[in-house]
Amino acid sequence: MAKNVAASCWKTLFVLGAGLLLSSCGDNENEVGDVSLGLLTTKGIKIEILEDPDIPGVTCHLSSIEAKLDLSDPSDSSLACRQTGPITADMITDIDTSPSGEVLHRKSKSVLFKNLNVRRIYDQNKQTLLYLVYSTKKTSGSFKHSLSSIPLWGTDAYSPLPETVENSPENSAE
Repeated sequence: MAKNVAASCWKTLFVLGAGLLLSSCGDNENEVGDVSLGLLTTKGIKIEILEDPDIPGVTCHLSSIEAKLDLSDPSDSSLACRQTGPITADMITDIDTSPSGEVLHRKSKSVLFKNLNVRRIYDQNKQTLLYLVYSTKKTSGSFKHSLSSIPLWGTDAYSPLPETVENSPENSAE
């Protein structure tokens, strides 16, 4: 009985270990940077390019730490998004404009229950695209996150707000 339990544990460890090795061997086609954090660590900073599938005029660069041979990657990440092409009004009408927006990218960061998500949210009042990267697991008392924004001012998607009492020229001087 004890031999069966021990053999089962070894098999499970072998399968988990093989899975971790295989997952760290694959090249990410979106990876544009890989910075080692030193000789005595298996951790590194990976930089990926993410293009918004609905708004091809937006490109984001996501950096996150990957720890080879660990069961979980650190939750720290950073995101920078820029306009790299035209953004049209038709593109904006086709996106999710709810306050929670939509997830554009999801990446597992551990064997159990931790993901790194990139979400697009549209601020209709300021006509700005917001891109949020966040971890789905609390780390050191908080959820790690980073935000980048792209104003639509100067693009074909920007439309002046209708004049109201609040934004009329007479009230803007006060």
